[in-house]
Amino acid sequence: MLQRLRSASDRVMEAAAVVAMVAMLGCVMLGVITRALDDPLIWTDEMARLLLVWVAALGWMLATRRRGHIRILFLVDRLPGRWRRAAEAVIQFLVFLFGALLALRGLELVQRNADLEATSVPISIAWLYLPIVLCGITDALQAAGEIWIAATRSGPLPSADEGRVE
Repeated sequence: MLQRLRSASDRVMEAAAVVAMVAMLGCVMLGVITRALDDPLIWTDEMARLLLVWVAALGWMLATRRRGHIRILFLVDRLPGRWRRAAEAVIQFLVFLFGALLALRGLELVQRNADLEATSVPISIAWLYLPIVLCGITDALQAAGEIWIAATRSGPLPSADEGRVE
C-alpha cells in the first residue's frame, strides 16, 4: 500500500513538473513575442517567476524521493557497517530536522503573505512560498523513511547512487 502511494505521489509530482515547465515556457514565449510586437503583456514575467519557483521545488522534491541530491560519502563509506548505519541515521536525522524547520518557517511565510496579492496576476503571494512548505515536508518524510531503513534493515545500506529507497 505504501509503495503504491509513493509511486502515485511521484507520478503526480512528475506530471505537475511537466505542466509547470510547459506553462512557464509558454509565459516566457508569450512575453517575448508580445514585447517584439511592442505590446507587452504585463503579467507574463510575474507568472513565469511563480512557475519557475514551482518547477524548482518539484525538481527538489523528485530528487529527494529518488535520492538524487549530491552526497559526499568519502568518510561514511570508510566506516564499518555498524558505524556507517549510525552515521547514516545521524545524517538523515539532520535532514529530517532541516525539512521540519523548512516546512515550519515556510508555513509562517505562507501565512504572513496570504493576504498580499501579486502585482499583475490576481493570486496571493502565498503561492510563491507554498513550495517551501512542500519541500520541507518531502525532505522530512523521506529522511524519516531513510532513518527507519537504516535502523531496521540488515545487510549493507544502499549507496546514494543506487536510486530511490523504497
